[in-house]
Amino acid sequence: MRIGYLLGPELRDVLQNGDPEELQELLDEIHPEDLADLVDQLPDELAARLLKKLPTEDAADIFERLEDETQEALVEEMGAESVAQIAAEMAPDDRFELLETLPEQASEAVLQSLEKVDPEAAEEVAQIDKWPDKSAGRLMTTGYVSVPLQCTVGEALQALREALEAETIYYVYAVTAAHRLHSVASLRDLLRADPALPLAEVATENVISVPPTMDQEDVARRMAKYDLTAMPVVDERGAFLGIITVDDVIDVLTEEQSEDVQKLGGVEPIEAPYFATSFFTFIRKRAFWLMVLFVGEFFTGTALRSYDKVLEAVTALSFYVPLLVSTGGNSGGQSSSLIIRGMAVGEIKMSDWWRVLVREVSQGAVLGLILAIVGVVRVLLWNDGASLAMVIGITLIGIVIMGCSVGSMLPFLLKRAGFDPATSSAPFIASLVDVLGILIYFNFAKILLKDVIEKAVQGH
Repeated sequence: MRIGYLLGPELRDVLQNGDPEELQELLDEIHPEDLADLVDQLPDELAARLLKKLPTEDAADIFERLEDETQEALVEEMGAESVAQIAAEMAPDDRFELLETLPEQASEAVLQSLEKVDPEAAEEVAQIDKWPDKSAGRLMTTGYVSVPLQCTVGEALQALREALEAETIYYVYAVTAAHRLHSVASLRDLLRADPALPLAEVATENVISVPPTMDQEDVARRMAKYDLTAMPVVDERGAFLGIITVDDVIDVLTEEQSEDVQKLGGVEPIEAPYFATSFFTFIRKRAFWLMVLFVGEFFTGTALRSYDKVLEAVTALSFYVPLLVSTGGNSGGQSSSLIIRGMAVGEIKMSDWWRVLVREVSQGAVLGLILAIVGVVRVLLWNDGASLAMVIGITLIGIVIMGCSVGSMLPFLLKRAGFDPATSSAPFIASLVDVLGILIYFNFAKILLKDVIEKAVQGH
């Protein structure tokens, strides 16, 4: 249960009847994330009063965690100048995110006030804004600890103690006079070393860094690979621009995972929570792909109609159509999900397509054979004859191989064309494989049941 539901009534009473000291005492032991949940539950007027009574630093910790809709409402309630004072205390990346999510008019008003309150903070916003969307530059913050290359371990530790505005103090970065990143030392390394030692003897020169133009997902993968809690951002000239902290990377991964899950379900990405999304937004986001999939199924009907004479000759063939086409869609969906996930985490590269194809065809053959054995037994139990059992068995092998091949190759084709591989969602693959499965099924039937079909046609 959210803490806002528990403390809401008590907080309302303190806001209306209490003093700032009583309010501070109530909130001292509560985490800013829980406070944000609490503020989200309050009426805008009370939420604004709460933030104004808190120290600006504490208000900033809460404000940056609020839902976008609450932030927008509080800008109107508190005024641009009050919000700008809070924004000035935020980390540069959180400040930029706030201004980016606000409506254009409100964002401009806050930014103008910020230029008066803290010109340096406004300049940091401009520096972040120049980088492409979804790039490392949009995530970085200048809240890091850097020291001259020539300093000692003791001086580096003192810099950590004095770094009140640093977003993380686990790393100290040694820079040259031209502010180029030279080396890095962790807090653990510094604490274990003699304070009189030169920092150069403790720091590591082989610094893992990223350029500001790198995609945020690639940054997340690199941080996970090297088990870092902060990643330096360095431009092509070696200039140290900022760092990306692990909390921001987690936000990126959560957002990207949500988008991929929605795309896999055939829904355009929706950023807002379920109950915060309007009814017509859902209609707009879902209708397009539903229409695409619905029209795609037209081809399934067209394919079936082209084999109406075969169905008339061997009526039992129609009983197995749902079984066979669903098997193709299921196998294709499995393969697609595995490949999309492998691409997302960097396990599979574009150059691996042929290796993937060989593996999926091989797996499809084995899986198809397993299902074919079960399918043949089922046909024989229904007494539909050995000939039809053979058709079903061979078709299942062909359909599963085809499903695995299409499901695994479609993400590669989409990525090559510049689209998100997650667009090859399970419903989309199922529609495509349905048509191909029917073609395989009835062509095998025409070949293996040729005599039966010809006799039935002649009888008519």
